[in-house]
Amino acid sequence: MKTRNIYSLIVVLLGALSVMTSCSKDEDIIFDHERQQFETRADRILLEFIAPYGTAADEEIYIMGAFNGDSASMGNEQWKLMKAPNNDFKWGIYLDPSSFVNGKTLADGFRFYSATQGMEYTVKGEMANHTDNPGVGTFTNVWGERWESYYWGADGPVIEHDGYVVYVIDETGWDELTLYMWGDVNNLNGDWPGMKPTGKQTIGGIQYTYFDMGEENTNLNENLIFNNGGNGIQHPDFAYTIDHDIYLRVTASGVEELEEPDAVPHDGYAVFVVDKTGWDELALYMWGDVNDLNGGWPGMLPTGEQTIKGVTYTYFDMGEANTGLNENLIFNNNGNGTQLADFAYTIDHDVYLEVTSSGVTEIDPNNYSDDGDTPEPIPAETHYIYVDNQTGWDAIALYAWGDKEFFGDWPGALPTGNKTVDGVNYTYWEFTSAGETEHLIFNNNGFGIQTPDFDVVLDRDYYLTVTAEGVTPK
Repeated sequence: MKTRNIYSLIVVLLGALSVMTSCSKDEDIIFDHERQQFETRADRILLEFIAPYGTAADEEIYIMGAFNGDSASMGNEQWKLMKAPNNDFKWGIYLDPSSFVNGKTLADGFRFYSATQGMEYTVKGEMANHTDNPGVGTFTNVWGERWESYYWGADGPVIEHDGYVVYVIDETGWDELTLYMWGDVNNLNGDWPGMKPTGKQTIGGIQYTYFDMGEENTNLNENLIFNNGGNGIQHPDFAYTIDHDIYLRVTASGVEELEEPDAVPHDGYAVFVVDKTGWDELALYMWGDVNDLNGGWPGMLPTGEQTIKGVTYTYFDMGEANTGLNENLIFNNNGNGTQLADFAYTIDHDVYLEVTSSGVTEIDPNNYSDDGDTPEPIPAETHYIYVDNQTGWDAIALYAWGDKEFFGDWPGALPTGNKTVDGVNYTYWEFTSAGETEHLIFNNNGFGIQTPDFDVVLDRDYYLTVTAEGVTPK
């Protein structure tokens, strides 16, 4: 039972050497990251997770779903995946169905959670929901999609809380952290050892474990007792009136109150800029789906400044109403004669950029250091899209939209040529790309038939089978 996700199939190949087995008309191409890394066990379900691009080798990854209590699995060693020793893209876990709760199975939906990058999401920005339900004694690959940090940057999506919140930086080293309360109401939110964390949230680049107090408990005077799940360790009472959010550092030896972090509210998604232009002023003009978006030339001035993980960004709020628009960003010195080349951006995620007087480079806020050095832009490379054409059309064209119309206006480009690989005759398109994200649409050269969008990142060669109904990777 093997479910493929095209985005994950693409991103996990970045920087990796894909190895084909003997590729014939009757055989799929098999890549290293697809090969089984852990031994099958007769008494367990083996899932091997192919992690999204950008997953570090020391990442802590957990599986969660209805079968194990969802958020209750966060930080629980029972549900933590093992890193494959000989593969940097794979993590594995053995599951015992007898440990599943409330009669649930994997078919009820599951996803993966990274302790540093948040929940797994789909390429459409929705929370992932795998429904593979393999049996005991089997091995199954599960293709990861994207971590939530891809869409919402270091701070993740906005979380709606139930009442005021106790935010905790958990440095206890305990296997479990629970919170018991007594005071105006004893056993508030649970008998001893108390309530488990409601979830995890990143604010200002710092990850907190949090406990929602409940709207109905506002203004109660309570004493907080942090403990290790009732297993013999507890801290002295910490007095708290539930009329404000509170931020704490909890260690193995005690509790320390912290200042509230600088959490900046934004209007929609934002463009975060490390400004190294040296210009007196920085303005941002946009054109695309809507020209003069947020202002005619020279465009909008910065909305404000925000510090994330020690780096100060100038930011431009895009506006909630503009979510989903495809725009071209032109940074300029507020109309005083200098402007940079267009930077394509779809307003469906926060984007982080380093802007100099010579160009724009996208950066990762999770590992960016403002050390004065300018990162090298990603070089363009030549790749090919190989298509096993089974459409029966008189002609086949390829149109792409996304970061740009890669193969020209509709209906796109006709094939570059034909090439036989391991006995299969492929139609192919040649392209040069620095990793743009595109949506491919194969069509009968504009005569009324087209395939559904096929999402890719143009950073490698692809082998695809195309029929009149759709596209599948080979």
